[in-house]
Amino acid sequence: MNVALIDYGSGNLRSAAKAFEHVIRTLDLPMAVQVTGDPRAVRAASHIVLPGVGAFGDCRRGLDALDGMVEALRRAVLEDGRPFLGICVGMQLLADVGREHGDHPGLGWIPGEVVLMAEARAQGLKIPHMGWNALALVQPAHPVLAGIGDNAHAYFVHSYALKPERPEHVLAQVDYGGPVTAVVGRDNIVGTQFHPEKSQRVGLTLIGNYLKWRP
Repeated sequence: MNVALIDYGSGNLRSAAKAFEHVIRTLDLPMAVQVTGDPRAVRAASHIVLPGVGAFGDCRRGLDALDGMVEALRRAVLEDGRPFLGICVGMQLLADVGREHGDHPGLGWIPGEVVLMAEARAQGLKIPHMGWNALALVQPAHPVLAGIGDNAHAYFVHSYALKPERPEHVLAQVDYGGPVTAVVGRDNIVGTQFHPEKSQRVGLTLIGNYLKWRP
């Protein structure tokens, strides 16, 4: 089985790849990590990971620049049901629209919008939301959250946040000037606003859960 870590010019793929490789070795899983921008490799992968760092629109343009990638993702994830993990802006791209420096279309897999963390700014909190924050699990029974309890800390770096339309798609939140979506999911799709590769035990636990997940 291969884990496809999509390379579309966004994010520190090396640290993410190293974290996945570490978990695979630790759990002795019969898997390999492939960093790729090839839609054919994504279609063939058992697990698909979409990272992302930077502005929503730039990330969407980078994804669109890979000929056939969006269609390969749609077929692999929505039609074939492969387990999918979006990280940071990779999670935000699941929304219908991102409103960072204009309106930009997302993938539309988690209905909602990505908006500036205005509540936090209005309360004088620093934007971007950067550093460690405590998770509040909304759906603690989700398999990807196994072994991760309330108040477990994860590492965030973002100024915009996903606001899902449907409460059932929110798996975990953090408090930063009000509730902020930290983990979303539906069916075979999950996304984290925080960076698992930078979140030490919590992040490695989540990666392991994701790799063992059979939705």
